Amino acid sequence: MTTKHLLHPELLPVIEEFEPFRFSRENIAEFRSSRAGLIHLGDADSAGVTREAISIAGSDIDVPCLLYTPKNRKPTAAYLHIHGGGYVVGQKEGSDPMNTKIASHLGIAVLAVGYRLAPEHPAPAGLMDCYAGLAWLHEQASTLGYDPSRIAIGGESAGGGLAAALAIHARDEGKYAVCHQHLTFPMLDDRTGTCADPADPLVGEFIWNRDNNGFGWSCYLDGQPASAPVVPARVSSVADLPPAWIFTVAMDLFRDENIIYAQRLLAAGIQTELVVMPGACHGFMMQPNSSLARRYVADHLRALASALSVDVAPAAAEPS
Repeated sequence: MTTKHLLHPELLPVIEEFEPFRFSRENIAEFRSSRAGLIHLGDADSAGVTREAISIAGSDIDVPCLLYTPKNRKPTAAYLHIHGGGYVVGQKEGSDPMNTKIASHLGIAVLAVGYRLAPEHPAPAGLMDCYAGLAWLHEQASTLGYDPSRIAIGGESAGGGLAAALAIHARDEGKYAVCHQHLTFPMLDDRTGTCADPADPLVGEFIWNRDNNGFGWSCYLDGQPASAPVVPARVSSVADLPPAWIFTVAMDLFRDENIIYAQRLLAAGIQTELVVMPGACHGFMMQPNSSLARRYVADHLRALASALSVDVAPAAAEPS
């Protein structure tokens, strides 16, 4: 059975170009290398943004990051961004267009974290790298000019999962506050797509499927017990977590785990906005000129601006 007929027609080129890749521990390095060659940093300067490669002190390594700040003015808030890639692939540079847009249109600082990847670095290495990024944003608030109470975190797919895990870890540690979590189809639950939870047969056919999900979680957990904060869906209580914006799509493998997590937050009295876009699959933003991708960018900026109490620049207010 195929679910291709349920996709928005604008996304058909995406699934034809990006068929699901069969990951293995033997080919993961080759895949990373091939994808890295396709990434080119944009012209941040013309967008009115300063982009700087920095290194911050982590728990046991120096973590490479990209810092985006609006030129000629102090940022009014900050956003920690965590890239996706199933915990096993991806890099901070891959989100350069969106992070540049956020810094430009919202006038905030954006820190993109180059966290360590599994299987070479299983949990909690990546989470600790992101926590180091959160600590750095708090420590640098007075230098960069924003209020440390206005720091949001977020990401896509595994990056969204790491952001949710970071929110739990930061809550439990009680040292660095997070005002908002901005989650795009976050990878939250190791059980999704397994015998324990096979998921709706209408989801997960494209881009990121059940086999990929099992591989990503097996590498990230590496035999460790599946528990929070590493697996956010397994947290016993979501009380006192930050407000959230959760964006998922109708044909994503993560759709139902995202909805369930949003329901848990809502039931705990946490301000939560849940968006479920029809006709889209995981990674649909790879077709950036589609009406769906433009809608996503506009909604992403609107919700993040609202959470941080900043304005969206007029040029970003409407999809283009």
